[in-house]
Amino acid sequence: MFITLLAATFIISFVVSTIVVLFFSRPLDKILDRIISDQISGAWSKYLKFAIYVTGISSGVRIWDLEKYITKSQVYKDAEIVQLTTERWVLEVYRTIIGTLQGVAWMLLVFFVFALVAYVIVRVFEMKNKAKDA
Repeated sequence: MFITLLAATFIISFVVSTIVVLFFSRPLDKILDRIISDQISGAWSKYLKFAIYVTGISSGVRIWDLEKYITKSQVYKDAEIVQLTTERWVLEVYRTIIGTLQGVAWMLLVFFVFALVAYVIVRVFEMKNKAKDA
């Protein structure tokens, strides 16, 4: 049952990450094309999408939290291994979805903050070049 839960959380994290990549693909491409006006922006876009998958899956599949289903608690000597019931499955699926979205949201927030700073820098240089040409 544990292996099934592990596989399910992986698949759910992958699907949620795919939805995020599809949803943010065009805005990410446009931002990178604007900031990096070169062919390398395509490579950066692919890397960023890969990073979304890695962040989403690693945030959604929490191995250390799933260990409670296969090992006894080290803190409590009389503790039993937690059983995987229907309620626990629902809770783990919910945690997986929220964890994936939370991890990807933080990663994208950091990216957009740096992209905003880079955009301002690019814009300042463009304005200086226009002033020199005029």
